[in-house]
Amino acid sequence: MRNIDIGILLAHEVDFRLVGNFLLNGKYLLADEEYKAVAKDGRIILQGAACERLHFVPQSAECRIVLHKVLIGVDFHWERYQEQMFEGELVLFSEDDKVRVVNSLPVEDYLKSVISSEMAATSSLEFLKAHTVISRSWLYAQLARRNKEGDARLCRECGCETVRWYARENHTLFDLCADDHCQRYQGLSHERNMRVEEAVKSTSGQVLVYGGEVCDARFSKCCGGMTERFSACWEDKDFDYLQAFRDNKDKDDFVDLTIEENVRRWIEDAPDSFCNTGDKEVLGQVLNGYDCETNDFYRWTVKYTQQELSDIVSQRSGVDFGTIEELVPVERAASGRLVRMRIVGDKASRIVGKELEIRRWLSPSHLYSSAFVVDKCVDSDGNRCFLLKGAGWGHGVGLCQIGAAMMGERGYDYHAILQHYYPGAVIDDIDNIDFIDE
Repeated sequence: MRNIDIGILLAHEVDFRLVGNFLLNGKYLLADEEYKAVAKDGRIILQGAACERLHFVPQSAECRIVLHKVLIGVDFHWERYQEQMFEGELVLFSEDDKVRVVNSLPVEDYLKSVISSEMAATSSLEFLKAHTVISRSWLYAQLARRNKEGDARLCRECGCETVRWYARENHTLFDLCADDHCQRYQGLSHERNMRVEEAVKSTSGQVLVYGGEVCDARFSKCCGGMTERFSACWEDKDFDYLQAFRDNKDKDDFVDLTIEENVRRWIEDAPDSFCNTGDKEVLGQVLNGYDCETNDFYRWTVKYTQQELSDIVSQRSGVDFGTIEELVPVERAASGRLVRMRIVGDKASRIVGKELEIRRWLSPSHLYSSAFVVDKCVDSDGNRCFLLKGAGWGHGVGLCQIGAAMMGERGYDYHAILQHYYPGAVIDDIDNIDFIDE
């Protein structure tokens, strides 16, 4: 397969450093200096010269690219800038009068960095193997899906209802982005060790397959004790290998969380699950660096005054609801996640969905998940408040990273971990699949 192209950042100007010797557009040799690139009139300006596209090719395996001020966690509560280091090729071009930065490298090298970015490189080997297989599967599934279908319809608006989801296959100028919208890819910024190298090498080419096609192997940080189906978060369709079930060894111990009273009991009781853990060693495998700032992911609470909530919803939705009076569940999916919710204000009332849009409208960044119940209360200053009690971190579809880390810690091998989270799927080599990459 050709190299995979990863969109790293888009900015008005880009500061970077080349470590080692690079050919620029096949002609000019640049090495070991700091550079600044800016966009103007559809061209990239570097050192006073303008060009439509800049392509830096390393001249040895030791060459590195250091990018300053890379924005990560866009719109999430961990949003921040990082300095990141990359191997492979660097491509710069103009996009909307900004500089687009793309890193191009082989798939297996990309995966080594994904695994080290999504979790700690010190994670258990079986957990790393499992995540390598699903990250490789997800990559190939997105490429195949884009080639066959193009972008899915992302928004449905009708009267007083807005239903929106966010496709991961909607990049057109590169294959994938480097942030949580796709898979975290932060180059060589996180430690790689022999365990990561072994996880990628020992599973080389392995993907999850169902019905002769590579699985769209979704994953999230913490399912909250119950995984979710695809249709709760994206298009109105489902896959047999992405099911809703209890995240413990007794998957058949199922609770109907589409029923309101069951959801409240489920959230408040916080039952035993693979991902219900306070084991700091295991959590350190999954919560890589800045993720460790979050420690209430299995069960969480968020409290807003009525005025705070009204201001947040107005800003995030673009709808003037006035003063928010009610948050009313309209439809819950199998994990208890809200997929349709009515927001009632003294000026407007509107239904919003799906799960990520609900999370966006009810937070300055994103709520941890849409699996929550709402209580009204009054604070010590006499302000009316909304108390949101929730479960999980993320959409809950497919592999639960914290649950899988616990399974690895308890002795499950990567085959068992994958079978737990993707029932019916089998491991095969990508070379055996009828896969077309244009």
